[in-house]
Amino acid sequence: MKRFGSILAIWVGCAFAWMVLGSTLTVRSGEMSSSLLSEVHRLWGPEGVQRAPTAAFTRTGYTEEIQTTTVDGETRQTSTQRVTEERVEVPLVQSHLRAQLELEQRQKGLNWFPTYDITFRGLYRFVNPSEDRQSLQVVIPLMADNVGYDNFTVRRAGGAEIPFDITPDAALVVQELAGGEDLAIEVSYRTRGTSSWTYHMAQGNGRVRDFVLEVDTDFAQVDFPPGSLSPSEHQRSGSGWHGEWRFDSLISSAPVALQLPEELNPGPLASRITFFAPVSLLFFFFVLAVLATVQRKALHPMHYFMIGCAFFAFHLLFAYLVDHVPVTASFALSALVSVLLVVSYARLFVGWRFALREIGVSQVLYLVLFSYSFFWDGFTGLAITLGAIATLFVMMQVTGRLDWAELTGAKPEGDAQPPSWADPTGNAAHRDLPASAAVSGAKPVSF
Repeated sequence: MKRFGSILAIWVGCAFAWMVLGSTLTVRSGEMSSSLLSEVHRLWGPEGVQRAPTAAFTRTGYTEEIQTTTVDGETRQTSTQRVTEERVEVPLVQSHLRAQLELEQRQKGLNWFPTYDITFRGLYRFVNPSEDRQSLQVVIPLMADNVGYDNFTVRRAGGAEIPFDITPDAALVVQELAGGEDLAIEVSYRTRGTSSWTYHMAQGNGRVRDFVLEVDTDFAQVDFPPGSLSPSEHQRSGSGWHGEWRFDSLISSAPVALQLPEELNPGPLASRITFFAPVSLLFFFFVLAVLATVQRKALHPMHYFMIGCAFFAFHLLFAYLVDHVPVTASFALSALVSVLLVVSYARLFVGWRFALREIGVSQVLYLVLFSYSFFWDGFTGLAITLGAIATLFVMMQVTGRLDWAELTGAKPEGDAQPPSWADPTGNAAHRDLPASAAVSGAKPVSF
């Protein structure tokens, strides 16, 4: 029992060391990721957002105000005519859009960021609701922070370019329209962004009419953020993806949005592997103790301590090697160093065969493969569960015929025979007492 307590204390100490290392990695990765993301946004642009244009005209009217005054007991009324201006919103009756996204994963420090180029082209149609000729002002929203628009053009549908003015957050187009006349404009540009692209179809719970958005990407792993509209139809297109959003008449505040795939970042990966390490070591200590007992190998608690330190060496080396070496190579090198430490140490007190076969193979299973399962996003829990069940099965088969009473020194004294379940053949062990025992009056042994 004292030996078990010593091994448990060693495991608790190793677990504490891993918690400290994991917390350090989490803080380090979080601080680095935040600062690096700001740098990437300044270099490549933030998450892309495009909003639908709006249009309006100013209607001039006149109001007459009558003022009543009293002078020397005489009441007088005077009328004053004032000029009023009313802003009238013009409905957007058609939006036919197309966007092409080209992904480029960029590394900054230890982290990868999904950046992209986007080519956007949109056809918008407005209708003058007034019977009079109006000067229509179209506002095309633009992003204001760290965003550049290459080859930004506005033209009449199928016609010549239209001049426009630029404000800090929009492009302004002014066109004269007769009563009931429609205005169809084409807007096109090329810009860049990071992580996601979003299109807002209307202001708030606005109404959207005759809306079509086609998106093509050169990557197949497309995700849709929560709160966004899923496509009406989508499909793989070669190595890329094609999606379409089609609405005849829609009232919704939800936007269309795409989330770009992300590369595996070594900082968060290393911290997750480190936090799981105590479970990995617990499995290994359990298997090692059982196999050593079965094969009559005497292991001292100091042996467990040294092996636990070699386990910790894997996570420590991996945590700081990824600063300079690709994540896969860092993982492989760290695993190799840890396995060599354990096997070369264990062969000194249990021999090469047990060190390589039992200890080395167990370390590969419970340290290397369990840790590598974190590379399989979404399958880590399943992989570890299957490994735990397989471990239980193997240990049950290995220890099923063991006489634990004999191994633990708890076997009763005397000439008692083992019960029927201890016989390897499964038959009850019946032995007749010798005749001399009956003659001498010896009492039979009870068991």
